[in-house]
Amino acid sequence: MPKTSPVALMAADAEDLQTISAMLQDAIVKVGDIAFLKEERRFAFVTNRFMWEVKRGLFSQGQRVRAGVHFDDVKAVRSRAVRMTNKEALLDILSLEWEGDENGGTITINLAGGGLIALDVDAINVTVEDISEPWRARRKPDHEVG
Repeated sequence: MPKTSPVALMAADAEDLQTISAMLQDAIVKVGDIAFLKEERRFAFVTNRFMWEVKRGLFSQGQRVRAGVHFDDVKAVRSRAVRMTNKEALLDILSLEWEGDENGGTITINLAGGGLIALDVDAINVTVEDISEPWRARRKPDHEVG
């Protein structure tokens, strides 16, 4: 498997958040790997993200990598159609969306099956960092980044 460099990105505005959204498309998150650290105003999770940035051959299934993700300046967290008590449940990230302005707003993590996690924030402040070596994915998601 070709050697790839770990990714480490930060988002501080809506355009940056679109890049993070594309990077996290089809990432798999176990509910037990999600935490809202209220005193620190941080929402964090560890995910197995599909490495869309790696060019693959025609028959390649692609690669996944463990990545740490955290959102800072978080005031509140809400969810819809997500059983946060089922720690073994797997969530599939579709996209991240921003609704707000320079005074704050909401980052919505859209999930497959219609669920979502909404983060009320003072500002866009997101970090994604690969924390493992990549491995061959079992299957490639059946759509392209978009």
